[in-house]
Amino acid sequence: MSRDMMPTTEKVGAPSHTNQSSTKLLHLIEVLSRQPEPCRLQDIARESGMNPSTALRFLSALQSMHYVAQDIDSGRYYLTFKLCAIAQNITSHMSIRSISMPFLRNVSHIFSESCNLAVENDMSVMYVEVANDPHKTLMSTQRIGNVAPLHCTGVGKLMLSGFTYAELEQYIAIKGLPRLTPHTITTLDGLEAELAQIRKLGYAFDNEECEVGARCIAAPIRDYTGRIIAGISVSGPTVRMSDAHIFTHLPYLIETAAQLSIRLGWIPQSVI
Repeated sequence: MSRDMMPTTEKVGAPSHTNQSSTKLLHLIEVLSRQPEPCRLQDIARESGMNPSTALRFLSALQSMHYVAQDIDSGRYYLTFKLCAIAQNITSHMSIRSISMPFLRNVSHIFSESCNLAVENDMSVMYVEVANDPHKTLMSTQRIGNVAPLHCTGVGKLMLSGFTYAELEQYIAIKGLPRLTPHTITTLDGLEAELAQIRKLGYAFDNEECEVGARCIAAPIRDYTGRIIAGISVSGPTVRMSDAHIFTHLPYLIETAAQLSIRLGWIPQSVI
C-alpha cells in the first residue's frame, strides 16, 4: 500500500526559525485553550516548555491581535472568543463533504471498491458522498441520499457505539431492530456485545447484515470534541471483500478517517 496517495502536507527541508516560532505560538494557544481559568505567566511558560521571556513575547503578540487578554486585577492571561469567531467562519464555509472527496477517491483506489461518506440523520445512516470504482458494481444501499438502518451497517454501528445505554434503548424503542438478512443483529444483548467490540477495535463491519452478498468495513470520523459525527466505509460483494483483502488495506482506511478527523479539529490522544 502506498502512502504517496494520502492527501497530506509534506515537510520540505529543515524547519526555519520562522516556522519554529509559528509552531511555538500555536502550541501556546493550545496550552491556553486547555486551562480552566486565567493563568500566570510562570505557569504558562512551564506548561508550554518555554522560558518566561519567550512566553511573554508570544503572549504580547497575541494580546496585540486580541486573541489573548489579561485579567485586570490579577494580570493573568486567558484566550478571548476571537478564535471562536474564526471557527464559526470556517464552519460556515466548509463542510465535511467539501473536504472528503479526495480521501474517498484514494481509499476507493486502494481497495478497488466503492468508498462512502455517511452521517446519522433522524436515527438512520444517510450516504452523503460516494466515490465509485467505475469497473465495479455499486451496492444498492450506497448511493448519495439513500438511507439505511443504524444497527446493521458499518457506519451506523459506529454511530451507535457512541450512544449511552439510555440512548440505545430509545433508539430500539423508536426504530426497532428489524431483520434485513439472516445475519442482522436483532437483540439488545447482541447489539451491545457488537458495540463493545467496535469501541475496542476502533472500526466496524457489516457482514451481510444489511444486504445479502454485500460486505462493508467502516472507520469513524470525529469532530473537535472527539464525538463520532460521520464514517468512511468501503463496500463491495463478499466474493471480493475477503478478510485478507480487508485487513491488508484496513490501516489505510483508519489513517484516512483520522486525517479527516484532524481536519475537523480532532486531536489524537497520542499528541496531547
